[in-house]
Amino acid sequence: MTYSVELQFAAKTDTGLVRAHNEDAVEIIEAYRALVLADGMGGYNAGEIASGIATTVFRAALEQQLLQLQEKARVASSKSLQRLVVEAVASANEQILEVARIQPQYSGMGTTLVAALFHHDRIIVAHVGDSRAYRFRHGQLTQITRDHSQLQEQIDAGLVSPEWARFAPNKNLITRALGVAAHVEVEVNDYQTEDGDIYLLCSDGLSDMLASEQMRAMLADNDTDLELLCSSLVQAANDNGGRDNISVMLAKVESSVPTPKGWWERLAANFRF
Repeated sequence: MTYSVELQFAAKTDTGLVRAHNEDAVEIIEAYRALVLADGMGGYNAGEIASGIATTVFRAALEQQLLQLQEKARVASSKSLQRLVVEAVASANEQILEVARIQPQYSGMGTTLVAALFHHDRIIVAHVGDSRAYRFRHGQLTQITRDHSQLQEQIDAGLVSPEWARFAPNKNLITRALGVAAHVEVEVNDYQTEDGDIYLLCSDGLSDMLASEQMRAMLADNDTDLELLCSSLVQAANDNGGRDNISVMLAKVESSVPTPKGWWERLAANFRF
């Protein structure tokens, strides 16, 4: 017995109040029940190029891989889907490096990435860098990604407290990114979903401007209208200074209904699983 999970999606990205350009990018891949967000970096608008490549190539690679599964009539396990997500991130990394190679003005560009793929009653979350994923469940907000940053390493080593870390001057120095090396180390995890869960993906333009408790309270106050919630979160980040580009993606688990069909039959029928 598997579960047919109904999902609701929303996303919003905003330049913020300080930056001249928006170097974040977001993609809702609704047909495949996936989300991807990237936060680019680099001079001469190269960050915008890197994040755009990352989300576009990730989407294309994931769609192609899932279609190949359909053509081969294979049933995918969670582990195999995790590999597909990692391969899609690797494809994005390769394309960023290739564009930087043939267009020297983009040399050194890079981007973070966080992605989520829902299957059955589970969610696969992959990330590189400090773009985050959170889960809101039963009134509690939990960060389910761990930042790949120098500051997080200092927290893990007990050198600084999480409370002090919010105000640290070096909090945006990341230790992993797409576009840096031929091999990118992707952290990927798999979680059980529950009815009513809300999953939030964001760039540091949101998480740096809003404390976790403020985000939690806003999710608790409005867990039905995701479009409005996205706008409210972005507005709150701007109200607190808007020092960076702000991107928010939300996915709500509406219901988990038992069904004798697996994800493959649903995918083959209408490209949803």
